[in-house]
Amino acid sequence: MHSYPKPPFPKQQQSAPGLIGKLNPPADHGEKSWRGAGRLAGRRALITGGDSGIGRAVAIAFAREGADVALSFLNEGEDAASTASLVQEAGRKCVLLPGDIGSAEHCRFIATKATAELGTIDVLVNNAAHQAQYASLDNISDDAWRHTFDINIHAMFYLSKALITQMPSGSVIINTASVNSDRPNPSLLPYATTKGAIVNFTAGLAQLVAKKGIRVNAVAPGPVWTPLIPSTMSEEDVREFGANYPMGRPAQPVELASAYVMLAEPMSSYVSGAVIAVTGGAPYI
Repeated sequence: MHSYPKPPFPKQQQSAPGLIGKLNPPADHGEKSWRGAGRLAGRRALITGGDSGIGRAVAIAFAREGADVALSFLNEGEDAASTASLVQEAGRKCVLLPGDIGSAEHCRFIATKATAELGTIDVLVNNAAHQAQYASLDNISDDAWRHTFDINIHAMFYLSKALITQMPSGSVIINTASVNSDRPNPSLLPYATTKGAIVNFTAGLAQLVAKKGIRVNAVAPGPVWTPLIPSTMSEEDVREFGANYPMGRPAQPVELASAYVMLAEPMSSYVSGAVIAVTGGAPYI
């Protein structure tokens, strides 16, 4: 049993989107702990937000389970290169795809590029997200509202649409939702609203593509210790992050990876339209 850090954490702030090297305490993405067993041998995955946090942990786990990986990220080149090196150390191919997935054109580009570099993509992990805190509705600009939807839900539609036409039977789409889809934090209103949309998108798309043999599921994390936290939350919220959950702490990214591996592996062939909650004991739906 790992003894992971508990709050209070040191006061800290970062500029968005944040870097893993500045997290205090450091996050555990499974760099030293994940041991693969060939559960995803021969798979080819595209992971958005793959440079850090949950995306980095999923990339490490997928590679050590036998998958080649394409990593989409905004501009965190150093973190992305570090994640890519871990994928390559596992003996797998890695493609880096920087750019803004809020653009439909960029989503179509990375879908095409990942396929050209790795072959047919059969696992899509829609994980990238944007969030920001707001004290009141008046503080949320029209642009901020649109930007959150562009990154968090519109990109899922663009990428799914671009890849589903070429995905073979047995392929998988995994969307990152949140406990906010069930218990919305009012200070994260745009983010929480998109997470509710993701759950509905997952359930509807799962039904729409079932006859193609494609499965669609979501993971709903509780608090997770990633660069998103100090780059989007107040110092006081960062200091106490995860303290109000039953385990008294946030998850480390590696603790989410097993859910994504389970959903991606062929043995989960009847699991579709599901939301896997990873909340440290907090009730979900």
